[in-house]
Amino acid sequence: MSADVAAPTTDPRVIDLLNLQRLCNIWRMKGDRIVFTNGCFDILHRGHVEYLQEAAALGDRLVIGVNSDASVRRQGKGPDRPINDQESRAKVLAALRLVDAVVIFEEDTPLEIIKAASPDVLVKGGDWSEDRIVGADSVRARGGEVRSLKLVDGFSTTALVERIRRG
Repeated sequence: MSADVAAPTTDPRVIDLLNLQRLCNIWRMKGDRIVFTNGCFDILHRGHVEYLQEAAALGDRLVIGVNSDASVRRQGKGPDRPINDQESRAKVLAALRLVDAVVIFEEDTPLEIIKAASPDVLVKGGDWSEDRIVGADSVRARGGEVRSLKLVDGFSTTALVERIRRG
């Protein structure tokens, strides 16, 4: 048995802000409807998957902004969060068929990505009222829509981490 470890692979759907702008411009020229959402997505679970499926159904292209490790720590989710590093979280999301692009952001909010992507639809989970969604004004000013999608009861990363800790 070999102790060799495979080299990390890059995913063409995990991109930077400049490439996101380019992609969104191409998609827009094709008439595609762009949906944007963001979050930590620390441990991907059923609640995330159902939420992303619902978000993707609102358009033709789904873009996800993923909080960097430092950004997650600043949110105060706990000293051991994120559990998975930012590259791992981005790669897992990019592996989902319904995801077209993933961008990691260092800032506390995804406003810079939202302005760069100029999505037609801005989506957050139901724990965010539409008036609290960062970038909502920018999206609405361009004629886009802002949606707060229902959460799947009983599924959250925080609850999952607590269940694991309790055994």
